[in-house]
Amino acid sequence: MPANFFVVKNNKVFFWSLVVALGGFLFGFDTAVISGAEKAIQQLWGLSPVQHGFTIAVALIGTVFGAIFGGIPSDRLGRRQTLIWIAVLYFVSALGAALTSSWELFMLFRFLGGLGVGASSVTAPLYISEVSPPESRGRMVSMFQFNIVFGILAAYLSNYLLTGTGAQDWRWMLGVQVLPALAFFLLLFRVPESPRWLIGQGRVEDGRRVLALINPARADEDVTTILTTNATDAAQGGASLFARQYRTPVLLAVFFAVFNQVSGINAIIYFAPRIFEMTGLGKSSALLSSAGLGLVNFAFTLLAREFIDKVGRRQLMLIGSFGLIATLGLVSWAFYSGNFQAFGGMLVPGLLFVYIAFFAFSQGAVIWVFISEIFPNTVRAKGQALGSSTHWVMAAVIAFTFPYLAERLGGGHTFAFFTVMMVCQLFFVFRFMPETKNTSLEQLEKTLVLH
Repeated sequence: MPANFFVVKNNKVFFWSLVVALGGFLFGFDTAVISGAEKAIQQLWGLSPVQHGFTIAVALIGTVFGAIFGGIPSDRLGRRQTLIWIAVLYFVSALGAALTSSWELFMLFRFLGGLGVGASSVTAPLYISEVSPPESRGRMVSMFQFNIVFGILAAYLSNYLLTGTGAQDWRWMLGVQVLPALAFFLLLFRVPESPRWLIGQGRVEDGRRVLALINPARADEDVTTILTTNATDAAQGGASLFARQYRTPVLLAVFFAVFNQVSGINAIIYFAPRIFEMTGLGKSSALLSSAGLGLVNFAFTLLAREFIDKVGRRQLMLIGSFGLIATLGLVSWAFYSGNFQAFGGMLVPGLLFVYIAFFAFSQGAVIWVFISEIFPNTVRAKGQALGSSTHWVMAAVIAFTFPYLAERLGGGHTFAFFTVMMVCQLFFVFRFMPETKNTSLEQLEKTLVLH
């Protein structure tokens, strides 16, 4: 890892971003932890395949609602206050899901955790993008994704270590999340409000003080630029996200979010142990291979974070698209041919390790950065909510349908579909995706918004 990997010019911005990005850790942990508990839950309550799929997807349904409505408290209460309430949701969800003996209450608590994930995916990248200087914004916002994959890795490792500790081991898997949720809640009281939100609320001097902590030499200039941009947007009826001038960022956010999920990433994260068992691996080896996926995801997210501000968002997406097409195509072929014994039975796990590497280096690192950058100040929370909710609607659809499709159509057809979708993504990136590196949020607005 490069020596300067975690070095930024402003330690305050780094600390604020790190704290807010803990919401990403909880996001990732909550997303992946169910993979170790899903079979025990199905057996405990005797769930049918449809009930089982709904039990897994209910958190994603909550995530959709959290993402759709997460922009509302972000605009009304502020970014920081919204994050505090998100921490409360994570805590209550983890504790309740671990302790309940009722399937209905279990789904309720998982739904609340989903609300936290969805709102976090709106508010955390939004906050970090609004406090970060242009030259380091990609690295700072990608810290959110770094923490997501760290949370996924922690969940996989935690599941592996807790497996076999007792008949109720799944409760411990879900319950350990209360500790990082509590830490997130307490640390948020050391983070200031977003200066762009403060200025948008008429609290110009409060916003100026925060901007001065970020870059004293540019605070006055930044205040003037933000006020001017906000006034221009307001004069053009900029409060509506679906106004004509925002057509380009809206379409970019929606397509980017859709492609993120039709890559199959959440199907693989949620059902990795089951996919590996389909290829002949035993339960213990399948869980350990799942932990390996989390480790690869973690390592390549770190690598992407180093390159995202140097190489750029678009270049990472081009590289990743080619890699995803190749690996998904080969996994599909392996299922069609039934050739699972190559490389000691590790062909499919090995291909999915490479798949995760390409995903982490491209889509995983770029999505939250890109969507948080392309909308103007006056509708950024709404735009982030649109991109995030689209992402989670697709995630819920994929998670709910994957067990059915894998059983009825087989792995070959399922992974072939993901392959075709990544070919479409490559065309989208090559033809339509702009580069956003090293450009201020206000300058990006001039490029992407019709005035």
